[in-house]
Amino acid sequence: MAKGGNTVKIVRDLVEPFAQELGLDIWDVRFLKEGADWYLRIFIDKDGGVSIDDCVDLTHAINGPLDEADPIEQAYFLEVSSPGLERDLVKDEHFEAYLGERIKVKLIRPVDGKREFFGVLESYADGNITMKLDDESGFTFVKKEASWIKADDFEM
Repeated sequence: MAKGGNTVKIVRDLVEPFAQELGLDIWDVRFLKEGADWYLRIFIDKDGGVSIDDCVDLTHAINGPLDEADPIEQAYFLEVSSPGLERDLVKDEHFEAYLGERIKVKLIRPVDGKREFFGVLESYADGNITMKLDDESGFTFVKKEASWIKADDFEM
C-alpha cells in the first residue's frame, strides 16, 4: 500500500502501460478527498480526442491490476475521463506542449487589482511562465502563484 504522496506516482506507473497499449496518454492522475469520499481520477488523452469507449476500455483494463496491486489503503471511487477542452496545465510537459497556445490563469493574489489573465503562453522554464496578454503586454509569474492555469479555446 502507498504511503503519503507516493499514491499518484504508484498509480501512474501502474496504469501507464495499459494506457499505452490502448493508444492513450495519461494527462494527469489525482487522488483526493471530497467530503467523506476519496476519488482516484485518471485523465487520459490521445490525438483526435478521447471517447467514452476509451474511458471504459482503460477502466476495464486497470480495475484488476489496481485491485491486485492494492496501492491505496482506503476505499475510493475510480474515475477515468478526458481532461476536457479547458484542461488544467500542471506538469512541465503540459506547458511545453502548449507553448504558443492560448491559456488563462487565475492567480492566488491579485496583480494590479486583477487575478485572471488571458493570453498566449510564450515561455516556460523552471516554474516561470511568460505570457503575451490579450492587450499585447507581457506578463511573467511563477507557477506556484497561480490557483489554476488552463488551456483556453482548445481546438481538437
